[in-house]
Amino acid sequence: MDKLSILWADDEIEMLKAHILFLEQKGYDVTTVNNGDDALIKVEKFNYDIIFLDEHMPGLSGLETLMRIKNIKTEIPVVMITKSEEESIMEDAIGSKIADYLIKPVNPNQILLSLKKILDNRRLISEKTNANYLQDFRQIGITISDKLSHTEWSELYKKLVYWELELERSNDPAMYEILTTQKAEANRQFGKFIEKNYSNWINSEPNDQQPLLSHQLMAHKIIPIADQSSVPLVVLVIDNLRLDQFKIIQPLLQEHFRIESEETYFSILPTATQYARNALFCGLLPEDIQKRLPKMWLNDDDEGSKNQFESEFFDDLLKRLRKDYKFQYKKVTNYQAGKDLVDSIQNFNQYKINLIVYNFVDMLSHARTDMEVIRELAVDEAAYRSLTRSWFDHSPLNEALKKLSEKPCRLIITTDHGTIRVKNPSKVIGDRNTNTNLRYKQGKNLAYEKNEVLAYKNPSEIKLPKTNLSSSYIFAKEDMFFAYPNNYNHYVSFYNDTFQHGGVSLEEMIVPFVLLASK
Repeated sequence: MDKLSILWADDEIEMLKAHILFLEQKGYDVTTVNNGDDALIKVEKFNYDIIFLDEHMPGLSGLETLMRIKNIKTEIPVVMITKSEEESIMEDAIGSKIADYLIKPVNPNQILLSLKKILDNRRLISEKTNANYLQDFRQIGITISDKLSHTEWSELYKKLVYWELELERSNDPAMYEILTTQKAEANRQFGKFIEKNYSNWINSEPNDQQPLLSHQLMAHKIIPIADQSSVPLVVLVIDNLRLDQFKIIQPLLQEHFRIESEETYFSILPTATQYARNALFCGLLPEDIQKRLPKMWLNDDDEGSKNQFESEFFDDLLKRLRKDYKFQYKKVTNYQAGKDLVDSIQNFNQYKINLIVYNFVDMLSHARTDMEVIRELAVDEAAYRSLTRSWFDHSPLNEALKKLSEKPCRLIITTDHGTIRVKNPSKVIGDRNTNTNLRYKQGKNLAYEKNEVLAYKNPSEIKLPKTNLSSSYIFAKEDMFFAYPNNYNHYVSFYNDTFQHGGVSLEEMIVPFVLLASK
């Protein structure tokens, strides 16, 4: 391994020989100069890993030298060393993006600590992160089984997401692969857990033994929050938002909002917008929506938007709950609608509840399937999260939320379902009326690999509508996706490694529910 190189500029450099000898004995290569001009010449000619810069030097001052160094080679970390503790000097140095700030007299160990903090920071963090995960890995492995409660599954998934983000930052592919394998095992066991319990949940009232589901969220969680709020409540449903994607944008949100609670709930099956989001707004399961409001329910094979009556569904729910709340509903499906949302924020205090559906993340997942450029930008989970954060940071939604935070309000951020990166095809055969979703199929005479799906031959068992007497539903487990035998290889090549939803996985079913308040 090459020695790390240091440039040290100080007009009293002769007095620092002991420090320099100490660093050389520790394996660093130290070059010294006694003024800013010489420092700039060295920076132009040579590459250094770090620069120590005295603030008080004849000729060019340390701050002036710092600014010119940053114009030559922006990426070099610079440690400012000064006798002065004046706040203005510190602020100027920090504003110029120094890596560290030391007050004279400095001892060799201070210098060494600063070097390790800056140059070895990534390595030390990575090693510590890996060691901590390996310790937790054993406990997670022991924990994973289909005998966990719904609460334990939620906590386990949160822990896996935490380590996924931590290991991503440590940039150790081997360790990340270990986590990926453990996550796959968790999804195998989670599929068994859902198969064992889902039907009972659907046919029971909410209780401690089962998770809160899509159709229960409004009545049992959101409306009670509205009841208790003396300020407007904004309910933001970001379609297709996974827990890890929320965690990526959370720091941006916390610049303007205070998090009151951070929870999860379970999406119903299919984990698809038509079912899960309609159930969320109506407070009923799909079969019950079809019976109560038949003109507003469209089946998979019906033409037209499947989510065009969300405002009407919520209005019906409020009437059933006998809540005379004034509310508004907004759906954002393109950039202009996002800008219109920003302009309308000033009117939000006129409503007890403000409902917003934001479709970008869902469009991103579909675009990644259909557009080659997006597939290249979001090549894996980490890139997909990065793209989500970049979008949010520069989006009209972020602008709207900043404006919203300037007013007294409470904000709920949630979603209808998540999505999973699919990797393994599962063969299925159905007739021409079978729906096209890759993670669930609804139709007659479906043929499939039994061990790869969760199947319900009687849709009423889980309160799903059926288009005819012999309709059945199947849901893909783990990271599988359905592929027809006809043109199988082309189909698999096109859809493998894309993000899909509709089936049974931790990523699709356990989704964020976060309550925030303006600071």
